[in-house]
Amino acid sequence: MADVAKTRLSVDDRLGTTVFDLDHEPHIVVDYDKCADCVDKPCIPMCPARLYLIQNDKVVFNCEGCLECGTCRVVCHAGGNGAVSWKFPHGGLGVRYKDG
Repeated sequence: MADVAKTRLSVDDRLGTTVFDLDHEPHIVVDYDKCADCVDKPCIPMCPARLYLIQNDKVVFNCEGCLECGTCRVVCHAGGNGAVSWKFPHGGLGVRYKDG
């Protein structure tokens, strides 16, 4: 019997097979005025793709590389100021996971 553990890819290796087909319109829009008033900024530590950063004392965001998990929207509305507006990209665009 073959050792299944040897043939399985790690999470990082699986994410390396992910394809991003960018939509011309961002699927996440951040209201930076609301964001500026947020004390905890839960989006920064919670985004698994690390797309939210602080630069020059402001939160910046880039939707390229988004895993479309919705974590930012959930944590922003639960512990932030509701600054994140999230929707799925247009049909066929966005992240596409490939079996690796």
